[in-house]
Amino acid sequence: MDIRTLQYFLAVAREESITGAAEFLHMTQPPLSRQLKDLEEELGVQLLIRGSRRITLTEEGMILRKRAEELVDLFNKTRKEVSSSHETIAGDIYIGGGETDAVCMIARVAKKLQEKHPNVHYHLTSGDAEEVLERLDKGLVDFGIVVDPVNISKYEYLKLPDDDIFGVLMHKESPLAEKEYVCAEDLRDKPLIVSRQTLMSSEMAKWMGADLSSLNIVGTYTLLYNASRMVSEGFGYAICLDKLINTEKSELCFRPLYPEQSVGLNIVWKRYQVFSKAAEKFLEELHRFLSTT
Repeated sequence: MDIRTLQYFLAVAREESITGAAEFLHMTQPPLSRQLKDLEEELGVQLLIRGSRRITLTEEGMILRKRAEELVDLFNKTRKEVSSSHETIAGDIYIGGGETDAVCMIARVAKKLQEKHPNVHYHLTSGDAEEVLERLDKGLVDFGIVVDPVNISKYEYLKLPDDDIFGVLMHKESPLAEKEYVCAEDLRDKPLIVSRQTLMSSEMAKWMGADLSSLNIVGTYTLLYNASRMVSEGFGYAICLDKLINTEKSELCFRPLYPEQSVGLNIVWKRYQVFSKAAEKFLEELHRFLSTT
């Protein structure tokens, strides 16, 4: 099994046909079919269900698709880094993180670096801490933005200067909107929309004084923007971080929790990480920026 074979497999999975994949790959159908058959024989499992109208993946095929996408991404990233290692500072920097206002600081650092090295490009991926660290461990991102605490046995990190503040996003016509702060008692009987990470947070359960599963949780979200649209329609109250939704000229408002609930933020990278020149320069710029804030 090599990268090219995995690329063939991914093309077929995406196009759902040998004909479409062959056209995309600029090759004829027979050698493509042969490569896929050889791949199945090598792995000892059936990967494709060859229907009369389209090709679908078996359960084993879906597992391979996920891993193949990671491997091809890593291969492409590595090839770019190697090919640009003897050139001027250029290339790609990959950063993973959840929704956070800290991205504004990352943008300021990136802008500073871009002024010096305009051929550096940035790729941001979203996910909770578990997903970000998984991508970091696999080499699919260079840096991750994660909340405290950091596993210092696995990662190097820089503490970011500002904490994220938890609160509630609600409709301005809600009775809670009249309050300056929201306490746990205010939310006990309210329909709540929470992030998956919040749902697993022991700190949030401690603040609520109850197991979160005992609350009236009517929905969960990955992206706060989508949750905010549900709040706009009166579906519930979203527990979230501040500064992510612009509530000016909006029917929504944000009220912080009391007692205050906040999380510290860090930018992390793997111990003994071998960076591309572009990623090295980004880290240098980040150190400079943090030393002046």
